[in-house]
Amino acid sequence: MTSGDGDQLLSYPIPSDTALGPPAEWARLRQRCPVAKVALPSGDEAALLTRYDDVKRVLSDPRFTRLLNADDAARVSDSESGGVFNSSMAQSLPQGGEGHQRWRRMVAKWFTAKRMNALRPGIEAMAERLIDGMLAHGHPADLKAHLAFPLPVWVICDLLGVPDSDRDRFAHWSDTLLNLTRYRQDEVDAAQAQFADYMAAHVAAKRTAPGEDLLSELITATDPGGHRMSDAELVATGQALLVAGHETTANMIGKMMAMLLADRSHWERLLADRSLVRTAVEEALRFDANPGFGMPRYIGEDTEVADTALPRGTTVVCSMAAANRDETAFEGAGEFTLDRSPNPHLAFGVGAHSCLGQALARTELQAVLDVLLRRLPTLELAVSVTELRPLEGLAVGGLCDLPVRW
Repeated sequence: MTSGDGDQLLSYPIPSDTALGPPAEWARLRQRCPVAKVALPSGDEAALLTRYDDVKRVLSDPRFTRLLNADDAARVSDSESGGVFNSSMAQSLPQGGEGHQRWRRMVAKWFTAKRMNALRPGIEAMAERLIDGMLAHGHPADLKAHLAFPLPVWVICDLLGVPDSDRDRFAHWSDTLLNLTRYRQDEVDAAQAQFADYMAAHVAAKRTAPGEDLLSELITATDPGGHRMSDAELVATGQALLVAGHETTANMIGKMMAMLLADRSHWERLLADRSLVRTAVEEALRFDANPGFGMPRYIGEDTEVADTALPRGTTVVCSMAAANRDETAFEGAGEFTLDRSPNPHLAFGVGAHSCLGQALARTELQAVLDVLLRRLPTLELAVSVTELRPLEGLAVGGLCDLPVRW
């Protein structure tokens, strides 16, 4: 395994010169150094994969596990717990094998495309209300603060049967738990404890008075073998859905709109042909050069990737975003192509641990785009693309804000 440049360890995540563009190193690493030594924010070493085939293979290989709390696993962040990937919350659910598949099958019933389509009118109505608020505020306005950030919290709270009045607390917990550098360890610990206490009380309340929400259904659901989720699993499931489903989608809405408005010919084409909304969303997911950390995996046995030996105990970081720009997998990979099809991008991962909520994320992104095209056809960036600022220190990538006018 070689480092990015001689014996000089690359710091990871690798910064980019622009908010929407990829780091220049990606192309060089894919060509010359497909398995690169990198230093994580904790200072620990990991192996970075940037090629499409390698990333897809590792994410599909059950030997590469999520056991990131192993004694010799690299810690991601410089906090004592190692960050969200190493946290007790991440380890409260079965991380592999039949236990994970059983948990996944029980939760996945809620995330079918059919069920997500049934949620879509409610998501569009939420988007309409948030846009009404943005219009009342006047322009320029921050599309992220007015629409992209609050919408997924509303959706997740609705899914979990959480009152609207608690949305702000949920947003704070999500932000704290996904930060790699912004919060002190005691702040992260406090957020984890508050969130766990809240969800435990919420699960207890749902046992007494069930509703029409996901947690109420999971409390009584059994798998074919008669297994029911424990309270600890129910609490961790609620936490996982918020952490996985809020910041990722909120930031993706902002980045998708920035990509479409950065070259306004994309927006004009969508206005002329709304049937392109679905493929435009998929292309935004593929083209996203700032998705955040990527997917870490731990290997408990000696193995080999891209003709490179990986000793047991290696932590591997899969950069799906770098893989999605691989010219060997996508023709014109550096071009944003609204009608690209097929588009087998890896934005949601692949294999046994692919994103459980991807149907929900797609539904939210498509709904927001449809509503914005209808309500604000004159939408444009209120600043130049070069003035857009990437978020720092978050496990998922995004923009600080997205100033727009109409």
